[in-house]
Amino acid sequence: MEKLKVATAQFENKSGDKTYNLNLIESLSQQAAQAGAKVISFHECSVTGYTFARPLSQAQMLDVAEFIPDGPSVKRLTEIARRHDIAVLAGLFEKDAANKIYKAYVCVDKNGLVAKYRKLHPFINPNITPGNEYCVFELFGWKCGILICYDNNIIENVRATNLLGADVIFMPHVTMCTPSTRPGAGFVDPKLWENRENDPTYLRIEFDGMKGRDWLMKWLPARAYDNAIYVVFSNPIGMDDDQLKNGCSMILDPFGDVIAECRKLGNDIALATLTPDKLIDAGGYRYKKARRPDLYREIIGQPHVPDQKVVWLNPGEE
Repeated sequence: MEKLKVATAQFENKSGDKTYNLNLIESLSQQAAQAGAKVISFHECSVTGYTFARPLSQAQMLDVAEFIPDGPSVKRLTEIARRHDIAVLAGLFEKDAANKIYKAYVCVDKNGLVAKYRKLHPFINPNITPGNEYCVFELFGWKCGILICYDNNIIENVRATNLLGADVIFMPHVTMCTPSTRPGAGFVDPKLWENRENDPTYLRIEFDGMKGRDWLMKWLPARAYDNAIYVVFSNPIGMDDDQLKNGCSMILDPFGDVIAECRKLGNDIALATLTPDKLIDAGGYRYKKARRPDLYREIIGQPHVPDQKVVWLNPGEE
């Protein structure tokens, strides 16, 4: 396994405007390729936009969703990958022949679709069907996996994907800057974004505090460290429908250290070189070898009824 240069991106998407979003994906992919990256990762629903889907009917969702791999967006992503000689990972709404709708994330290279993943814990729209399997695939000799946003908050998903062989997990999100029961959480005022050129300080305070990056740092490094994996985290910046997002797209190594991060208050990429030695040197590698699944196999696997409540989806609830 050779070293691999990877990029993560952040950009301000337009709701439902696939042409605009795909043009930005191409521009940032070109930048990454010119900087030597072989792979670039974009955020959840980066092709379509995300939060605008909350009130859409099934018919409206079917209009937004596409078949994979035969839909126009995956074909365009493949053209981008071919033109710039870079593997591209991006998200969109998917539909199948039975009119089921999924939150999908794809990896394409110059030859077409490499991998497709369906979010296991979707909640943005009640017409979306949960996925039911993990995704592990090979990219330039590296075993990779995908988990979308909330999927990563259920720690078993990360460990399971790793135990299936993934040494790199792409974690596309649309997250932070939303209400929660955690201390300090909440929306960020869009006026701060509109005034960012004149006064970036107050926006950065909000973006980096407990509404944003400080919360991310409570758990994201742990996912990398505990599993001795590289984490490629991607998140939008700017307005996603009526919600402001703070970007902070970053790459973490198996020690849980941030080795690259987008820090611009705007569209940006960050690049890092993945080296195989860290996969073995990190403590998580030893911890996995010391596991005793006979002690907890039945405990972890016991049945229960999933209960998922997302506070910010309920208007007026803080």
